[in-house]
Amino acid sequence: MKNYLQNLGKSIMLPVSILPVASLLMGIGYWIDPAGLSGDGSNQAAVFLIQSGTAIINNLPILFSVGIATGLSKDSNGAAGLSGLVGYLIVTNLLSTAGLSVLLNMPVEEVPMAFGATQNVFMAIISGSVAAALYNRYSGTKLPTALAFFSGRRLIPILTAGAMLIISLLLYFVWPVAYDALVGFGTFISGLGALGAGIYGFFNKLLIPTGLHHALNSVFWFDLIGINDIGNFWASEGVKGVTGMYQAGFFPIMMFGLPGAALAMYKNAESKAKKIAAGTMIAGAFASFFTGITEPLEFSFMFAAPGLYLVHAFLTGVSMFVAATFHWTAGFGFSAGLVDFALSLNVPIANQPLMLLVLGLVMFVVYYFIFDFAIRKFDFATPGRGENAVTEAAITESDSETTAGKKGSGSQASDDKYSRMANVIYDAVGGQDNIRSYYNCATRLRFELDDVDQVDQARIKGLGVPGVNVLDKNHLHVIVGTDVQFVADEMKKIENQ
Repeated sequence: MKNYLQNLGKSIMLPVSILPVASLLMGIGYWIDPAGLSGDGSNQAAVFLIQSGTAIINNLPILFSVGIATGLSKDSNGAAGLSGLVGYLIVTNLLSTAGLSVLLNMPVEEVPMAFGATQNVFMAIISGSVAAALYNRYSGTKLPTALAFFSGRRLIPILTAGAMLIISLLLYFVWPVAYDALVGFGTFISGLGALGAGIYGFFNKLLIPTGLHHALNSVFWFDLIGINDIGNFWASEGVKGVTGMYQAGFFPIMMFGLPGAALAMYKNAESKAKKIAAGTMIAGAFASFFTGITEPLEFSFMFAAPGLYLVHAFLTGVSMFVAATFHWTAGFGFSAGLVDFALSLNVPIANQPLMLLVLGLVMFVVYYFIFDFAIRKFDFATPGRGENAVTEAAITESDSETTAGKKGSGSQASDDKYSRMANVIYDAVGGQDNIRSYYNCATRLRFELDDVDQVDQARIKGLGVPGVNVLDKNHLHVIVGTDVQFVADEMKKIENQ
């Protein structure tokens, strides 16, 4: 189950990566004309952009069904994505109020309310997961000559359709119960108001080391249980000062709090390692402030100073709680960085968003002084301190190892930094003799290995990566950063040699 949730989290990133397009289109549209689609004399350019973004937001479940099926398939093949869409269309049409009205020969108004809410991310996850499982198992199936056209990948949409017919029958009995439970959960969290937002923010950060935070985010950000905070914000629907409460509190943390922590960690780095620490901290702080990508910074102290990370999670909850308490709201399509903040300012439902900058300045000071005090008081081995005080000579030595390589391990001389990183990481985790599988998410390489104990963690850390995270005896994450895809691409080239 844990592995499935991790893989699901990775797959969710594919459709989520489309959201910045929607936020960009709608954000610019609202900048042109804050009245958006509501005014009689709305600016045509604004309407054009807002409606384009709305087309994405309103069809998120379809995007999720395709993206999850593609992401969970063993080779990310489009046939799996098409099958996921087939499954989603079948289940949502069979279990729609109109479909059941005809099927059961009853008036539409007598169909249980739960079936009026089947076009959601939950159904998309089921459809995508089923399609991917069938693809992974049967995509190589060869049928008799008479049916050969439907062999292999062409068989998967057919199998998915059949499977979803059975699942739709089961969901007819299960979905009303599940729907009531999900609505109850959402109502409970919503009923907690600002406290609920704070609890969510706290657990969001605690789950980042496992990668399971994506699953938690889906509950609050998308239409899984009716909250749909991102979709409602960009559609400017709901209650002003409430819609966006599960997003707003992240802005002060990502734009200000973590950069404050980075400054404290740089200040406390040993003299011999300050230059390297500065490079790591500046890059991480810029990514956090500008784009909302926080993992490079978080993994730099997550395991070296777990107490600090717990404080970070707590302060994230505090920021979410404060923003929700005062009804300061803004939203994002990708993450809580400067770009999304600027785009959300003129969305009509945003409420006093500039106050989030004030809260952010407070968080910068709080993070800086807490991290500075804790690092000195408890002698935490943050970047540039203790065992993490990696000198430039060590980095150079690591690069030399990379280009030297070993025959059969996949290491080859190259001037390209991604190729060098890929060769070192591939060799350090044990190469093809130890790797079962791997893939990349937004910032990390996720390995399933025969034996994590064979991994040369020191050599990987010598590359200057933000972190190496051992989950258990078979699973390892190497946190690379936002350019992780290029390292993963180079590793695939190594495998194919």
